[in-house]
Amino acid sequence: MILYLHSNVSRADREDLLGLLARRGARVVEATDPPGRVLALVGEEGASDPAEWERHPAVERVLLPATPYHLVHRDFHPERPGVRAGELLFGGEKVPVIAGPCSVEVEIDLVALARFLRDAGASALRGGAYKMRTSPYTFQGLGEEGLARLAEARQATGLPVVTEVADPRDLDRVCRIADVVQVGARSAQNISLLKEVGRAGKPVLLKRGMMSTLGEYLLAAEHVVAAGNDRVILCERGIRTFEGATRNTLDLSAVPVLQRESWLPVIVDPSHGTGHRRWVAPMALAAVAAGADGLMIEVHPDPDAALSDGDQSLLPETFHELMDRLRRVASAVGREM
Repeated sequence: MILYLHSNVSRADREDLLGLLARRGARVVEATDPPGRVLALVGEEGASDPAEWERHPAVERVLLPATPYHLVHRDFHPERPGVRAGELLFGGEKVPVIAGPCSVEVEIDLVALARFLRDAGASALRGGAYKMRTSPYTFQGLGEEGLARLAEARQATGLPVVTEVADPRDLDRVCRIADVVQVGARSAQNISLLKEVGRAGKPVLLKRGMMSTLGEYLLAAEHVVAAGNDRVILCERGIRTFEGATRNTLDLSAVPVLQRESWLPVIVDPSHGTGHRRWVAPMALAAVAAGADGLMIEVHPDPDAALSDGDQSLLPETFHELMDRLRRVASAVGREM
């Protein structure tokens, strides 16, 4: 159940409502945008009679969501306000592009690469310091050294940093560096991690699990928001199917479906979605045409020597060319890059 408060609600009426909810054992999550206007009751007990709450002087209207994900449902914020990470807005007219290498590597001059990406039009820098790899014998990331290199690149370029956390024990040190904390596909149903990320309060880029339905995916986002963090960015990165020509099957239909179902911004990762640099550009263009609220693209100065995901990483000059094409597509659908 979601309670919408009157815009001019008095302090006394608001505190009376909160006290009543507390006595009923209701769990309350307050929306931050607009502040104080919306109260969402999650897993409430004894608070299921809408008529009773509509009679309260603080309440403007009551909504009973038709889905199990109350807080991320479109009805919660019909206007889709977007999610801010500092000055960066996901869900506005501009389509941000997060770019950088899959992994932070010793051999990469990350500052030089970040400067190139910024000048080409990237809005944020991505790079994995902690890597979840399928094989235990492949590169697992530089850890704290990788975080330090990301911090150095941000200092030199001003680009916000997006990096992944996989282990709750690493969350504090990742949050000290990251402007946006990424939860990867393999962690999309790690409920303990989702709750910890929600409590941390940093903007979260939540990737779709490789075998998650859209309903399961939105429930993963619900865990983050219910823990107290409504700054969640959804990321479609492909799902596992029987098709072997691409690494994953990039589900671009997820973009309009999620935007219809949820108020959260939806970005697309065509690098993981295809697994081959040849297909990254056409799918990135298609994602913008489909209405994506952002892109996440892997770029490496020497993809053939990359320690992870080199096959799907673009060369810097290829990324520059792609940005020019993306601007034309964005303009055609009423957006900008």
